[in-house]
Amino acid sequence: MASSALTGKLETDVEIKASPEQFHDMFSNKPHHVHHTCNDKIQGCDLHEGDWGTVGSIVFWNYVHDGEAKVAKELVEAIDPENNSITFRVIEGDLLKEYKSFVIHIQASPKNGGGSIVHWTLEYEKLHDGIGHPETLLQFVADVSKDIDTHLIQDN
Repeated sequence: MASSALTGKLETDVEIKASPEQFHDMFSNKPHHVHHTCNDKIQGCDLHEGDWGTVGSIVFWNYVHDGEAKVAKELVEAIDPENNSITFRVIEGDLLKEYKSFVIHIQASPKNGGGSIVHWTLEYEKLHDGIGHPETLLQFVADVSKDIDTHLIQDN
């Protein structure tokens, strides 16, 4: 059993103007388009196994975090179109240099008055006590959400 000092969970909410369905569609069916919305943060997303928008698919991200080029290979663990949510599990890449496990859950919900609230949850287990919590990554995903929103509302 993992020590509770090594496991953690960070969450944030990001208000956007796009609909929950638009935002969810970007991550579930078109993650390879995300880099068009924020190429300073995400350089690309390639499909390594399976099909876009299907559970069990493996996607490979190239991104820049804290000023460094990084990669993440992720398994699509769950997709719930009804609740506009998707879950990725990191299976290879830079995050696993510091974390034994890393899961990213994204859910977009309708906001009163229009738009959406995107709820990000990062769940992780650090390799040891000397590893910090991924607060800068939480800010990174919030910033990516805002960039995607700008792109989606321009397309309308």
